[in-house]
Amino acid sequence: MSYRYLPMTDADQEDMLATIGVENKEELFEDVNGTIRLQRPLNLQPALTEMELVKEFEQLAAKNTTMKTTPSFLGAGVYHHFIPSVVSHVTSRSEFYTAYTPYQPEMSQGELQAIFEFQTMVCELTGMEIANSSMYDGHTALAEAAVMACGQYKMKRQKLLISAGVHPEARDVVKTQAKGPGLTVEEVAVTSGATNEEALKQVLNEEVAAVIVQYPNFFGTIEDLRQLKEQAEQAGAMFIVKSNPLALGMLTPPGEFGADIVVGDTQPFGIAAQYGGPHCGYFATTKKLMRKVPGRLVGQTVDEDGRRGFVLTLQAREQHIRRDKATSNICSNQALNALASSVAMAALGKQGVKEMAYQSLQKAHYAKRKLQEAGCKLPYEGPVFHEFVVELGQPVKKVNELLFEKGFIGGFDLGQIDASRNEEMLVCVTEMRTKEEIDAFAEAIGGILS
Repeated sequence: MSYRYLPMTDADQEDMLATIGVENKEELFEDVNGTIRLQRPLNLQPALTEMELVKEFEQLAAKNTTMKTTPSFLGAGVYHHFIPSVVSHVTSRSEFYTAYTPYQPEMSQGELQAIFEFQTMVCELTGMEIANSSMYDGHTALAEAAVMACGQYKMKRQKLLISAGVHPEARDVVKTQAKGPGLTVEEVAVTSGATNEEALKQVLNEEVAAVIVQYPNFFGTIEDLRQLKEQAEQAGAMFIVKSNPLALGMLTPPGEFGADIVVGDTQPFGIAAQYGGPHCGYFATTKKLMRKVPGRLVGQTVDEDGRRGFVLTLQAREQHIRRDKATSNICSNQALNALASSVAMAALGKQGVKEMAYQSLQKAHYAKRKLQEAGCKLPYEGPVFHEFVVELGQPVKKVNELLFEKGFIGGFDLGQIDASRNEEMLVCVTEMRTKEEIDAFAEAIGGILS
């Protein structure tokens, strides 16, 4: 056998050629014009044995910097949080790991129950009445919410107002999704780190289908949802909130402020950073809107013997395969990652989620004070959860390079989204960072700035 990784042997090749009726591969391809055929062997290194290949990959992997060994202060939508070990044990079970969409409830009770529990916990965190069985990620969930809001007005309202405090990548996804039905997306400026309420008031009118904000927003500031909701309501527009679910372990949930739709990403619960994906989006709303919800809903019922059971409900399978009848292009869900988040939330429990959120908040505020003492300026005074912006007085890119040499992963360079902000860093501090790491990080930045 020439190559360990391929199931086809030389003898297999000879048998196939004989069956076709040609003597060799050259004869097989002789009808292909010689001018477009490569007339030399591929420029590839000799094949390695399995043992040699494993060793080479291990050597390459050892060059990676990971958050397990290097303190990270990088957030901006993907966060380093504690993941209970039970998560991987449950998600690695074959009945979950290889499960497909549970169309046959009698064969999929375990999968359906796991999704139902996910929906339930999302509702508890967000203060909403109903949640779907997950979406691709928080950004696509927001785009679906925006289009659904316009659909509620039968597309008579075709304008969306989105705060510049919403994650820039999420704003891009919303704008892309809006092109299909021909919707208009207008950004509302941010002042002092929060949505400018006066600017919002100026552009709100009967053409606006929804006002979209993030809580806490991309810059870490906690938006005043009560005031924003009142403005949206006065104009007859829906109120959509994109929220970090862990923050809701400490903050008043958007549902209590009257949000119509709450979306986000459950990555903080049980899903590793893993190069930025895959993640798991959640979509929560009111009972009034439940028949318009994209994706799937799992309901609880009883069988003919009175035993508890679970089924896909309210939406027939045809919803997801008939374009003219569908309310969304979403036809799948992140069941495995939703399971990971469910297991993580269940393992942590109500108090554990609150403790994670509390530690993240307290450590972020401690880091904020230490960085200010180290010479950083704080451009915003508003309340924050676990992210905040600091001004360094020099390019963040260079500071991050020096921090990396000192053994730290620095914060997000806001110059990547706005060239005029290349001296501003978005710093994230979660429960994973220790006091010693925060002190050393602040000291390192202080040394660089001085």
